[in-house]
Amino acid sequence: MVYAERPAPAGLACLWTRTVSSPTVQRVVPDGCTDLMWAPATGSLFVAGPDTRAQLAEVAPGTLYGVRLPPGAFPSVFGVPAHAVRDLRVPLSELVPSARLDSFSDMVAFCAARLVVDPALAATASLLRTCDVASAAWEIGLSSRQLRRRCLDAFGYPPKVLQRVLRFDAAMRLAWDGMPFASVAVEAGYADQAHLAREVRALAGVPLGQLIRP
Repeated sequence: MVYAERPAPAGLACLWTRTVSSPTVQRVVPDGCTDLMWAPATGSLFVAGPDTRAQLAEVAPGTLYGVRLPPGAFPSVFGVPAHAVRDLRVPLSELVPSARLDSFSDMVAFCAARLVVDPALAATASLLRTCDVASAAWEIGLSSRQLRRRCLDAFGYPPKVLQRVLRFDAAMRLAWDGMPFASVAVEAGYADQAHLAREVRALAGVPLGQLIRP
């Protein structure tokens, strides 16, 4: 399998391609993001919602093209709350029937044109990376119930789940960079390495060492 990322227009997370020469199964772990994907071999154009657990995806030979949206961007691009597609893969036609996309560049233009960057959502995600839910709600000026509703609509998760996913994603990035697991636990905000190990198993379904193995 060959996977590659490249920079995207402002507001989008990245553009990516994945090419495989034979059928395979890929483990996709939660990262808080959502993706618009196109498989030219089958003509399928579909959206990957925010995941709460690892997904085992059967990958057919060929190249898959993707536009990754940052956490919180889903509703502005697709017109429905993110929780409506949580843990799902949905044809784009079910969300935006009027969309007519025939190429990767069409996908990028579609997402970039519809994306609305909301500073309040960025602030919400940033606070939940560093403090508890009650403190985040107080800093933003929302009640806990209002924060929950905002998070479900924008990110697809209630605040505590969003916090777990963002912390897990940060830990994965550190581990992939080669940081020792004990240091990953400290830097990502886990109580200790055992806490990190439990969360990785819960969200990814396998131990950290297996998850980052080339």
